[in-house]
Amino acid sequence: MQSVLSALALPEFGLSTVFVVSLVSATLLPMGSEPVVFGLVKLNPELFWPAIWVATAGNTVGGAISWWMGHGAHKVSDKLRRNDTSTQNARALRWLHALGPKACLLSWLPGVGDPLCAVAGWLRLPFWPCVAYMAVGKLLRYVVMTGGLLWVFPQHWGVG
Repeated sequence: MQSVLSALALPEFGLSTVFVVSLVSATLLPMGSEPVVFGLVKLNPELFWPAIWVATAGNTVGGAISWWMGHGAHKVSDKLRRNDTSTQNARALRWLHALGPKACLLSWLPGVGDPLCAVAGWLRLPFWPCVAYMAVGKLLRYVVMTGGLLWVFPQHWGVG
């Protein structure tokens, strides 16, 4: 594990790896980017803010891709079938539609955040406001999680 963390910490690969892993983890693929961000910052504390910004950018681009996937899926679905949704699904969609792009602030939540971006596209919520709210939510997640691991629990990770 130490050799993997060391390889990821190389400045020429570290931030690009953080971007790619953050992007992929924000699509509907089940993986997390936090361990990569934490590993890089743990080995290179001076890269805290660059890693946070790069991870936020990658995760936001991944969320935007999910938005477009949802938007495209809606177009295909419209062609294949009529409105055939359950009452529970309809209620959730109405709730998200009422919140509008602000719902994308919740895109940082594990398990529901990534599909939420796709649902925002499905509902045809405005793209750029959704991306802006995604970015804010994802930035706060990375700052809180990485900062918390480094500064709130430093003895657990051998920091400080």
